Parts: sequence; structure tokens; C-alpha cells
Amino acid sequence: MRRRTILQGIGVLGALGATRAFAAGQIDRPPFAGNQPRPTQDLMGWYGTTARETAIEPAFPIVDPHHHLFNTASDKLYYRMEDLAADLSGGHRVLGTVYVEAYSAGWRKDGPEAYRSVGEVERIVGLTEQPLPMSWGSSHIAAGIVSSVDLAAGDDIAPVLAAHKEAGVGRLRGVRHHTAYDSGSVGSLNKHQPSPQLMAEPKFRQGMAQLQRAGLSFDAWVYHTQLADLADLAAAFPEVDVVVNHMGGLIGVAEHREQREAALKTWRQGLAELARHPNVKVKVGGMGMPVFGFGFEHAAKPASSDDLARAWAPLVEVCLETFGTGRCMFESNFPVDKQSAGYNEVWNAFKKLSASLSADERRDVFYRTACEVYRLPELRREGDAMAG
Repeated sequence: MRRRTILQGIGVLGALGATRAFAAGQIDRPPFAGNQPRPTQDLMGWYGTTARETAIEPAFPIVDPHHHLFNTASDKLYYRMEDLAADLSGGHRVLGTVYVEAYSAGWRKDGPEAYRSVGEVERIVGLTEQPLPMSWGSSHIAAGIVSSVDLAAGDDIAPVLAAHKEAGVGRLRGVRHHTAYDSGSVGSLNKHQPSPQLMAEPKFRQGMAQLQRAGLSFDAWVYHTQLADLADLAAAFPEVDVVVNHMGGLIGVAEHREQREAALKTWRQGLAELARHPNVKVKVGGMGMPVFGFGFEHAAKPASSDDLARAWAPLVEVCLETFGTGRCMFESNFPVDKQSAGYNEVWNAFKKLSASLSADERRDVFYRTACEVYRLPELRREGDAMAG
């Protein structure tokens, strides 16, 4: 991919201005209060202040490789099937999705603790037995599933993985173990802060070996300060697809906000090290989370796709240049990224950001890489037929 392709596509000056503001921490904002500071009911009222954008290129196929479903309307935060369906109804052709574990949704309330997360897989399979009817056809929700398993349990997870695979009825594709650690303000808000060297611990490595034997991928949620540790893990398990969630978790708030240039440098270097390992893939998204520091959650109304494209372009460009489109996949990260913008706006932004890529490169980032990593050949064939 030619350098500055993305920046040329959306306007160099606007994109670089967003980068400089990020690096300098120029915008005054309230203290970081977590990635979902606005309760769902308040969030819905916020979205009532603006009309949803019309989906651009509505016929272009998408596989969304990262979303969650959790809780009910009686909870402070929730995202139900009907909420996802409402977002998907905006006009983008989302052929299917990959469900990623979150918030212990559906976990069993009793029985052996190691097996309680099997309940989340059972719940998602039950919710998504039939494709979701759409105006253009149907969307296969949770065509792939990434579940929660405690890899730090070492060799003991072998039967747990087998139980997850059985519950997934052929749809389980991988596991995510929360490894995001920060020693400062951001980490202090994590309810389940892992040990700082978790990925190097012998028991965790034993768990990764069991994951490899089970033929499953590893979704890694880490911060940018941990990318070197993740690269070491990826090198130790070259047969495991390591999927970097949310572009490597570039922190742009709290103490890191005052050292933006250093954070960007560490992030870029970490991604470059990870790219040396062919088994590493990257989810390009998650930038709507407040932890990135763009501050859209504090605005009077949700961000437009132009707002997102201008702000996100430099980071997206780094990922695409470092890994190539064949190892990158755009993600919605909904509903967490809904703290910044709507589903239509997020995908419109990605379409604008990728407008100057070749046809094959666009197919990569919108569905082919996701289909390859999460082994979804039917969706790949469907997408190729639609994309021509």
C-alpha cells in the first residue's frame, strides 16, 4: 500500500491536525471514567439529538468481527439482540458477525467455576439459532464465537475448551482472556486487573499450548505498553492466530495524555514488532472507546463519519501500512464504541477511510481477513459474490 494513501483519501491537513491534537493533549476534558461512562438509556437520548446517516455503498459486503451482547433494559448498561438488530438495520450489508465475550453475560451461576463461562456460549447460540432477516437478505449473527476461558489455569483448561467447543455447536473460533494491564489511573478502573507479566507466566503459556492443540485463536486485549510482551507470546506460539483487539489499545487519557508523543512512538514500535510474526492479525477499530482520548463522548451530539475519519485516519494508516490489508480487519466494537458514534457512522467512516485502496484491499479489511482468521468460508464466498 502506498504511503499516505489513507491521509490523501480524507484530507491530509484535517487528519494531521487531529494527530497533533492527540499528541499534544490540547483538548480539555473531564477525567477518564471508563470506556462506557454514559448509561445506555442516557446514550439513547443522546442519539435522539441527531439523525442517523444514510449508509454509503450499501451493497458492499461487511463481516463485523467484534461485537458484544449483554444485560437487559433494567441494567445500567446493556446491548440486546434487538439493539444490535436496530443498528444493523441502518443499511450497511453486514453478512455476519463474530461475537466476542464480555461482562460475564450468561455465565452459569453455579457448578464448577472453571466451566461457568460455558453458559455465555450456550446463551449466544440460543439467541442466534436463526439468521437475522434484513431488507437485503439475512445476517448471520455470531457466525463465529470468541469465548472467555481462564488460560492461566494451564493444562487444566483442556476439558474446559472441549466443553466450550461442544456448546458452540461448530461456531467456536477462539478465546479471549483479559490481559490489559495498566499501573496507573486507567488500570485502577479495571474490575479484574491481571498481573503485569501474565502473558509470560508458565501457567498462562500452558494454557496457550492447550489453545493451540484445540485449534483455536487467541484474541488479545492489551494496552500499547504491553505490545512487546504480546509479540513475545506470539513468537512462542506461531501456530496460534493472535488477534490484536482494538489496534493494540493506544491509551490517550490520564497520565498518558500528557505524554502523547511517547505513547504514539511506543505504540508504533510495538505494532512493528508484532508484524514480524505472521500469525498476528489486527482488528482496526475500538477508537470510539474513551480510553483512546479523542473525546467524542463529551460532545453535544454523536460524532459524524467525517469527524471519525479525520480523527482516526493517522492511526488507521499506521495499522494498514504495518500489517497490510491481508492482516487487518475493520471492527465495530459495539456497543462500546457507541459512546462516540452510531453504527452507520462507524462503517461510513471506514468506507471513507478506505476509499483510495484497491478493490482487493477493501475486500480484505471489510470481510476477507475476518473470514480467514475466524474460518468463515461461507461468508467469504457470499462476500466475494456480492463484491464482484
